[in-house]
Amino acid sequence: MDRELIVDVAGVSRWFGDVQALTNLTIEVPKGSITVLLGPNGAGKTTAIRMITGALAPDEGTARVFGLDPATADGEDVRRRCGVVSAKPSLYDRLSGWDNLRYAAELYGLGRRDAANDRIREAAQVFGIDAALDHQVGGYSTGMKTRLALARSILHDPELLLLDEPTSGLDPESAVAVLELIRDMTGDGRTVLMCTHLLLEAEGLADEVVVMQHGTSLLSGQPGELSKRYWPTPVVHISATNGADLDLLGQEAGVEALERANDSARLEVDTLDRVPELLASLTNRGVRVTSVVPFNPTLEDLYFAVRREQGSSGDEIPPPGGSTGRPSRELTTSGAPGRN
Repeated sequence: MDRELIVDVAGVSRWFGDVQALTNLTIEVPKGSITVLLGPNGAGKTTAIRMITGALAPDEGTARVFGLDPATADGEDVRRRCGVVSAKPSLYDRLSGWDNLRYAAELYGLGRRDAANDRIREAAQVFGIDAALDHQVGGYSTGMKTRLALARSILHDPELLLLDEPTSGLDPESAVAVLELIRDMTGDGRTVLMCTHLLLEAEGLADEVVVMQHGTSLLSGQPGELSKRYWPTPVVHISATNGADLDLLGQEAGVEALERANDSARLEVDTLDRVPELLASLTNRGVRVTSVVPFNPTLEDLYFAVRREQGSSGDEIPPPGGSTGRPSRELTTSGAPGRN
């Protein structure tokens, strides 16, 4: 079934002088979804957002938002229907939170009447900053400033939210709270396009992911469907007191592949329903099983599988199809000038 696309970027390339920042970039953002541009610093995420808002025009390819070209005269209409939060939002520190929002409301054409004031209070309540509106923004914490910027972005009830590293500089509790609020916003029918280089941040939040590297899209789609491309058969890890005993599993029906290391084995099976039979077989042979862990691919696993396929260089890349034993982490790479 065809999906309605709010953002449709197709084959876009963009140069800054001799530096190519985007190369044949494709991004599709379905209506009502949270789509995450996932990639290290320097992958081209911010440049892509600037292209979508019409701040930059593509040198090649097309960018359509609501079916319109944001780099033309239609850009004003596009931007009126968007809410944008940059990685470092510009706020007026010497003004109160209220005055910051009131100024933005006037820019959005909401005026100064009661309806605009009601909208300001409503947006502030959504992000939990209504009690601080009378205080100078210069005294806000980083988390409070981010909440204020998010409140500002929804004053005019936009259809599309463009969020560039929305948890940058936040403590863990504030970051989790902001991500929960972002998820809640799609329940109101909004569409969200978010940039991040934090794998943990995107985990569980993204309906769609676009993995970016060096200004191009390496892979895009729903996380579950993408995982099936790299792990088409279920994987389970089994450990025993004597790892050599696990070699017996290679003779069992339904085991399509077996790799053993020390006292553990990684099995690819035709179905997870096969696991109880395998455990029963081991038990009947006197094997003492110490752990059974099905492998559920995370975005970290998927990301590094994509990079491995592309032959990307960088930090140590964990092996495919298994738990790496490392926490989800920040993505880092060296980026070319002009690519953000």
